[in-house]
Amino acid sequence: MQQPMQAQTVIQGEVVISSGSDTLLTTLLGSCISVCMYDPIARIGGMNHFLLPTGEGCDNNTALRFGVNAMEKLINGILTSGGKRDRLLCKAFGGAAIVPSLGKIGHENAVFVIGYLADERISCIAQSLGGTQARRIRFWPATGKAQQNLVEDGRAISVQEQAYNKKEAAYEKKWKMSEVAHVELF
Repeated sequence: MQQPMQAQTVIQGEVVISSGSDTLLTTLLGSCISVCMYDPIARIGGMNHFLLPTGEGCDNNTALRFGVNAMEKLINGILTSGGKRDRLLCKAFGGAAIVPSLGKIGHENAVFVIGYLADERISCIAQSLGGTQARRIRFWPATGKAQQNLVEDGRAISVQEQAYNKKEAAYEKKWKMSEVAHVELF
């Protein structure tokens, strides 16, 4: 008998790692980026969801809402769970220009993630970056399978952003107090 899928939503500032064949990671993206990374041999993978490339000029520049930290946490999480760096593959999504008042954040996020993956020599085998529509992403970390649906109604992003803002303060407090906050840079 097949186990039911365990769906988990990955919101801004989160990184989730799993090896469960019954795990489905989902997210909703506008200008944010999600990288779906996996080791196809170890069947371990994960997803991150970041808001900005770096935390330069911010009080807490170690937060996972910044791409540089979210990428390190994603890579380290897969490696710690048994993945091998030379086998890592990924798929990158997001970076849309949905809200004109946000300027070029989506584009800057896309440029960052492509540069980061090239610098780290991690193969990005698929990408859907830029444009003007939100994306709903589904990712099965054990297999590396990913699906993207374009979202016609940008209001869905606004709902997610409001939920994130409510959790942000509590998450930042937890981050500062947690020993898990250590990010190993390599």
